[in-house]
Amino acid sequence: MEFEEKAINSTEEKEEKIYLASQWQLIWWKFKRHRLAMVAFFVLIVFYFIAICCEFISPTDPYQRSQFIYAPPQKIRFWDSKSGFSLRPFVYGYKIERDPITFENIYKEDVTAKYKIYFFVRGFEYKLFGLFPTNIHLFGVKDGYIFLFGTDQLGRDMFSRIMYGTRISLSVGLVGVAISFILGLILGGLSGYMGGNIDNIIQRIIDVLISLPTIPLWLAFAAAVPQDWSPLKVYFITTIILSIFGWTTLARTIRGKLLSMREEDFVMAARLCGASTSRIILRHMLPGFASYIIVSLTLAIPNMILGETALSYLGVGLRPPVISWGVLLQDAQDVRTIGLHPWMLYPCIFVVLAVLMFNFLGDGLRDAADPYAR
Repeated sequence: MEFEEKAINSTEEKEEKIYLASQWQLIWWKFKRHRLAMVAFFVLIVFYFIAICCEFISPTDPYQRSQFIYAPPQKIRFWDSKSGFSLRPFVYGYKIERDPITFENIYKEDVTAKYKIYFFVRGFEYKLFGLFPTNIHLFGVKDGYIFLFGTDQLGRDMFSRIMYGTRISLSVGLVGVAISFILGLILGGLSGYMGGNIDNIIQRIIDVLISLPTIPLWLAFAAAVPQDWSPLKVYFITTIILSIFGWTTLARTIRGKLLSMREEDFVMAARLCGASTSRIILRHMLPGFASYIIVSLTLAIPNMILGETALSYLGVGLRPPVISWGVLLQDAQDVRTIGLHPWMLYPCIFVVLAVLMFNFLGDGLRDAADPYAR
């Protein structure tokens, strides 16, 4: 009897907790039950930590050249044939031989060159968070070199370059979505709430932007950009143009929602009380589908990332010396290069992983925000 009473009391407490919870609490509780979305959430936290602290995580300077051109990735080992098992991981150095036919370098492991990996070692100097000068890195070697993802055609460390590329590629998604959100919120809100000529003008602008062919437009943009522009200017313009084409879908979604809500009783009551148009839209109408907007923004970020990667890959977006995943993939355009040096495609793995994680996160948020989903 006591066990049954405790079970009944526990059930009543859970029900009371649900009844008293806010909408955002209910969404969070439901989101936590979506395992794939939670995994994606923590993976994206790691990605953005890498983007913020890429200098700290990179063991070598991504712009530093070396004699090891197209060197394969070094394997992390714990076992040495001479000394046996080692608690401290290490990598073997390279032994370079020359192919007598193609005259290309052939890299083999040099078991006599053993470089131990240490944590929090000193290396090249940088500014942590752009503020604090330091030379401490997460891991590295005190003597020798370490190329976990191999090197490129100039002997630069691919692992460090991919870590640096994470910052640009992921920040383009966030900045671009933020600009798209502001444009879509303002223009879509005015179109749906005001109606009439304003609605017609905004919808025709959206129709024109949607109908523009993107690839020829980007080719024209690449030809128009002055060659002496700094990488910062090119990055800024790339983000702006991606945002110009990204706000149209969100604006039409907001317009449709507001059209269905502007004749509701609570909107009419707010209008009769003298509330301004901006207050009615921001304080009374948008919170009604704020969860849907969040889901839409989450799913729009991977589109921005893919857009920057594709444009940079084609050479009409960001250009060296800027480091992004798309810029790094420019070196993998040649089939021969991919066949001989497959590690040049490693940035593609990070692009696919980031896009998948954002999609999984968006699916989880969509299910959590849907009151009718189980």
